[in-house]
Amino acid sequence: MKFLHVRLKVRDLERSITFYSTHLGCRESGRKTTARGSQLVFLELPAAPVELELAFLPWDPDFELAEDIFHLAFAVEDLPGTVERMRAAGVPITEEPVRTASGSQMAFIADPDGYEIELLAR
Repeated sequence: MKFLHVRLKVRDLERSITFYSTHLGCRESGRKTTARGSQLVFLELPAAPVELELAFLPWDPDFELAEDIFHLAFAVEDLPGTVERMRAAGVPITEEPVRTASGSQMAFIADPDGYEIELLAR
């Protein structure tokens, strides 16, 4: 068995593609429309053997996102610098950088649909 991808429901495909490409280094690897009309875009995650699937469902364009139920985590080399670049670009910083008990640093940002993304520097 092999894990392949994670799906995120999004409100605007192009906005989400731009966010994940610009800020997190993802690269588009494919698009398709399903028989029921879902518009899907697959993004390759940097240095990871899985993909992120962004899904726009035309029948539910303004969905509610449950709070603190799911997040993605990305390793970064320079957490303070990464957070400042994202802040300057208008990315919401939902939790400022902190040092964990293990000595790592972490911060949280939000994507355009409100999904939390953990940035972790070890």
